[in-house]
Amino acid sequence: MHLAVELGAAGRHPGAWRSTGADPDRLLTAEHHVDVVRTAARGGLDLVALPDSLQPPSDDPAALPGTLDAVAIAARVAPAVPGIGVVPTATVTHTEPFHLSKAVATLDFVATGRAGWQPDVSRTRAEADLFGRTGPEEPATLWREAGEVIDVVARLWDSWEDDAEIRDAPTGRFVDRDRLHHIDFAGEFFSVKGPSITPRPPQGRPLTVLRGDETAALPVVGRHADAGRDPGTVPVLLDVETLLGPDAADRLRELDALAPAGADLGPATLRHVGDPAGLAALLRDAAEERAADGFVLAPLALPSGAGEIVDGLLPALGDVWSPAPCDGSLRERFGLSRPANRYATR
Repeated sequence: MHLAVELGAAGRHPGAWRSTGADPDRLLTAEHHVDVVRTAARGGLDLVALPDSLQPPSDDPAALPGTLDAVAIAARVAPAVPGIGVVPTATVTHTEPFHLSKAVATLDFVATGRAGWQPDVSRTRAEADLFGRTGPEEPATLWREAGEVIDVVARLWDSWEDDAEIRDAPTGRFVDRDRLHHIDFAGEFFSVKGPSITPRPPQGRPLTVLRGDETAALPVVGRHADAGRDPGTVPVLLDVETLLGPDAADRLRELDALAPAGADLGPATLRHVGDPAGLAALLRDAAEERAADGFVLAPLALPSGAGEIVDGLLPALGDVWSPAPCDGSLRERFGLSRPANRYATR
């Protein structure tokens, strides 16, 4: 059983930043993110997912005003917290694939082969207005563009062969130019010549994670995801929102009362509010029925939710779960080999 945890600023619930145990002064700091990721790593979880979006802040003063950039936060926490994968969300709709390729490749170097990324799309008019676009496209168009971005990013990662860096100081040759390749991509949305200006990442291609809960995204998920494709060969993880402990129901009522007016309080996924043993039984049953190969646990409130998972849920799981190894790449952790370079000539 694979276990991951989603660690946003305050948690999934929109009222979490005001709740008991939250520290609003720390939510938008690097130290807060390092601390919650360190808690997850202490439990031996496979990875932390760092959510992000380009949605502008609400006019409601009770709403959390914004978030930090997930890729930048991942680059901060990865060297500070060894032994756990880091998978930030990156919105591809308003971002050039060349920039995304460079950012995620750099993250994989910083994380010593423990990085992934979760591409997402920008769906709203408010987000389009931030970038001067005429308006949001239809979901099918957004996801066709996203699929093209993912393809270009992977090609750019492959545009350097693994042994392109020769680092020959006496001759002054750091790179063998014959082992850098133009990708010459021409698609519906992008034309990219390449090569990248960043060497091939340690994993070859950092783990690509895609959500499968949107109909328009499913063709892209099936074609590109490393952790979301065929349950026979690649792990499929289900989301579960969590609020754990004997007083969980009372805390949920507090969270709901603190939420900004008009906030969507309904779970988009499974939700467990109650004792850790009950959640452990749910996860064991799902794993035994092969409904999933693992779970992404999304605490409703942080930082408390990370500790509830590590100190409450994990001991209750017993022998159906074991901590992830501290060494090796994130791809290896999910049983994925290092992909061959499509442009390699020898």
